[in-house]
Amino acid sequence: MRLKLPIPLYNLMKATSFWRDNYLILREFKNFRKIAILAIIFSLLAAIFEGFTIGLISVFLRSFTNPDTPPLQTGISWFDIWFLGTNASFVGRLYRIGTLVFLTVWLRSSFVYLGNLYIKLSELHLGDGLRKSLFKQFLKLSLSYFAKKRSAELFYSINNEVYQIKIACNVAAAFIAKGFTLIVYVTAMFWLSWQLTVISVLLFSLLTASLSNLVKWVREVSFEISKAGSNFSSVAMEFISGIRTVQAFATEDFERRKFYQACEQVESANTKAAAASSVVQPLTEGVSATILLLIVVVAVTISGENGRLQIASLLTFLFVLLRLGPLVSQINGAWSRLNSFQGSLDNIKSILRTDDKTYLENGRIDFDGLKQAIDFVAVDFGYDAENLVLHNITLTINQGEMTALVGASGAGKTTLVDLIPRFYEPVKGKLLIDGVDLRDLNIKSLRRKLAIVSQDTFIFNTSVKNNIAYGSEDADEAAIIEAAQLANALEFILDMPNGFETQLGDRGVRLSGGQRQRIAIARALLRNPEILILDEATSALDSLSERLIQESLEKLAVGRTVIAIAHRLSTIIRADKVVVLEQGCIVEQGKYQELLEQRGKLWMYHQMQYESGQVS
Repeated sequence: MRLKLPIPLYNLMKATSFWRDNYLILREFKNFRKIAILAIIFSLLAAIFEGFTIGLISVFLRSFTNPDTPPLQTGISWFDIWFLGTNASFVGRLYRIGTLVFLTVWLRSSFVYLGNLYIKLSELHLGDGLRKSLFKQFLKLSLSYFAKKRSAELFYSINNEVYQIKIACNVAAAFIAKGFTLIVYVTAMFWLSWQLTVISVLLFSLLTASLSNLVKWVREVSFEISKAGSNFSSVAMEFISGIRTVQAFATEDFERRKFYQACEQVESANTKAAAASSVVQPLTEGVSATILLLIVVVAVTISGENGRLQIASLLTFLFVLLRLGPLVSQINGAWSRLNSFQGSLDNIKSILRTDDKTYLENGRIDFDGLKQAIDFVAVDFGYDAENLVLHNITLTINQGEMTALVGASGAGKTTLVDLIPRFYEPVKGKLLIDGVDLRDLNIKSLRRKLAIVSQDTFIFNTSVKNNIAYGSEDADEAAIIEAAQLANALEFILDMPNGFETQLGDRGVRLSGGQRQRIAIARALLRNPEILILDEATSALDSLSERLIQESLEKLAVGRTVIAIAHRLSTIIRADKVVVLEQGCIVEQGKYQELLEQRGKLWMYHQMQYESGQVS
């Protein structure tokens, strides 16, 4: 059974600015609404039984200090007789009321336990839900978003910032639970003496109002904490990832200064927040003690002058007031802490927002294989609209042929092939596959028929077998071995301590550059793709491995469409078409030998490599 809020209450809640500002976080509660509602119910019951306990203590003290006081009656005869002892002696009545106090105290404790348990469960579910929502958001975003973000910042958000929001959930729940108790205390105090209650409420309200500027300061500092923490994670992760470069260039002192500066920023931001937050509770306690003293003086004055306040009621009122002071202090402290999490909340909300991000709208046509050609029609592209990387690209890549892209670094070769798997959208023009606009194709169905081997090979921290089978989980062992053999990787894999079960470490740290590349090629071969993109796939290989891999790729290319970005021209001599790019424009395209005869850009590159002995 699903628990739902009454529609009028739900609509009222949605209309509030709090809901609008925090909807991206609050929507997660729908996934564990039963747990959240039970947490509220148990916290409310704990507060109610706290009130019952106070009332019974007042009755107990009244009966104890004045035996002639008429017994308390509820009007429910069986309850009055058995539990309040209306027909019992004075001593018997005290025992029964004392027993009730004992029961209500333990019932309250039980509800406090259950409330805290379900609050903790809500906190865990919220953290789990937010992490999954962030991950789903990352999966849907285009690569252009990640190109503008540091990976450490995103990791900090999904880990540290979500943890902060979990703590905020706990603090908010405690704030609500203590709010229930505060209402019960004020109600009990009003029942005991409305005059003293009015004075107490006014004084405590002035205290809360006086803390508003302090709370505002805590809120502002929270943004500094979030920013400093994100920067610290980026600096630390870059240092660890680039430790080889740091040692090679002997820049340890520079990195140490940068790291220490990031540490100091975190410390400074947290010190400011601590200075503001720490003053709330002692200040509240000091003022509360002063208020308590004033109330005692007023209460004694009222009692002494006209006897309107009985000693039992006075003692009970002071008992409640003694508990109210720390409670108000805790509520103000919780409110201050809640504001200290605002930076984390805003960070998570900024990632989960959808109105300021670029998403690739998925097409509805399934891609069942390339039959004719891939056509670029007057395509322009730039990572931002003002700075184009590709200009007026018009190109046909025929099915079953090998098309090679040649050009200097930064010419736009990788950017061009990144448009085929639809990592990015053209700014202008169209990309057609068999005459169908790429935007109309289902992205997953297209990418399942495609494999990419890039110059920046990513190796997962798992076994050799799992790395080769990544994206082809159903492949059997024989197919994995065959792919490794075709990629010229079988020999070095079998020489490893555990063969195909050898763990490769973070980013394949146990492999050489050439070995990482061959694992990636084996991964692509295992997919048996219809379209194969090779982004300088043999650039990290030695001459012998390059020759063997080139032979394997030539066999693989038969009947398939291959787009190869090549630095070494020796690898693309047999290509069906060579396309030369310069500054994002196609300057030449045709057969390799034909372009050499034209003595243009390709001829120039050929001559440079011929002189260095890279081509014959």
